[in-house]
Amino acid sequence: MIYNLDSNGMGAFKEKYRYRCVDCGAKYESDQVHYLCPHCQQENISGVPPKGVLKVVYDYEGLKKRGVDFSGLTQSKFIDLLPINSIKSLPPLRVGQTPLYKVEALGAHPLPYVLYLKDDGQNPTYSFKDRASALVSAFAKEHHLETIVAASTGNAGSSLAGICASQKQKAIIMVPQSAPMAKLTQIIMYGAQIVPVAGSYDDAFDLSIKATEAFGWYNRNTAFNPLTVEGKKSVSFELFAELNGRIPDRIFVPVGDGVIMSGVYKGFEELLRLGIIKTMPVMVAVQSKGSDNLVRNLADGVPFETKPSHTVADSISVDIPRNFYMAKQFLQIYDGESITVSDEEIITASKLLAKNTGIFAEPAAATAFAGLLHYQKTGKLTTGSHNVVLLTGSGLKDIQAVSSTLTIPKAIVPDLTSLKNFLP
Repeated sequence: MIYNLDSNGMGAFKEKYRYRCVDCGAKYESDQVHYLCPHCQQENISGVPPKGVLKVVYDYEGLKKRGVDFSGLTQSKFIDLLPINSIKSLPPLRVGQTPLYKVEALGAHPLPYVLYLKDDGQNPTYSFKDRASALVSAFAKEHHLETIVAASTGNAGSSLAGICASQKQKAIIMVPQSAPMAKLTQIIMYGAQIVPVAGSYDDAFDLSIKATEAFGWYNRNTAFNPLTVEGKKSVSFELFAELNGRIPDRIFVPVGDGVIMSGVYKGFEELLRLGIIKTMPVMVAVQSKGSDNLVRNLADGVPFETKPSHTVADSISVDIPRNFYMAKQFLQIYDGESITVSDEEIITASKLLAKNTGIFAEPAAATAFAGLLHYQKTGKLTTGSHNVVLLTGSGLKDIQAVSSTLTIPKAIVPDLTSLKNFLP
């Protein structure tokens, strides 16, 4: 699917970046809105991940010849590695630059390894998805695309709704009827048009694409729109700066569609291609056992098999991982690792995280932390190793997920005797 853009400012784009299909390698100029590779998408069938996802590529050799270094990239706010003309096109909200916390102990036990928590729950709409929405919104603004549509289990939808509200753009969000109320509330409060769909996230995804074709709306859908990866890669640049140029040994990433994983990889890959770093961190793709359709299908030569997803981590509950092939390529090229954790491990990790660090993460985010805890139990984290956990959303997004594990005490008579008897 390709849409021609007007000629406003497009001369700069043509020389700045192109799109490349991760499957066939075909390249496309950037003077059009591109979603999937026109050739590969003809092979796509229902029930399996789409072929033809596009990757944005820049003139890395040209940037190296210009002597671009990380300091220069930072000063220019990475405009040379973004598919927009101006940083001013980005939303006025503070997206990214989220805190990185160093944790030295969990409970009474000092950690033998170094642990950092990247808290993206402090983005404007409390999720990592704001990184993608901000860039999609900026692109739409520069090209006078007034309506943006997205399918979402909640986070991407509330993110797009909030970002569009700040940019005075129209957002239409299609959600499965099972999406958590907190996230639906966000979408409505931001003033977006919410469209509940009787079905799964994948049903909402497919309907949004049909609407894009029928009405010409700009589509934010994860992976379908290649700019979603471009927005999410910003976390890699931040981590590199926050760690003073040290590459962590492992980064634990919660995985659903595979776009966050691909974004983290792409950011570090671009630093590698520019000669700013020499090695890649090991990425650990962490999925729920109840929604493991990406990591379960990583083996070569085996037909993709999808299973219905059932997990407490609704933000990464995906039957068809839309960015499967790009994520798989990254994991294979750079020797990534993968692991699945149970819903019980996810909830336990969420509680442990909150009680020991003061960070309340939603189940999807806690999935990455559960992956790290599993590595710790099995002895895979060597003494002194540096490890980062991406916490991709606030626990306030989905109170219901943990409410069944909580006990609220009964009220006491307001006197000291009752209080003394009440306290442990």
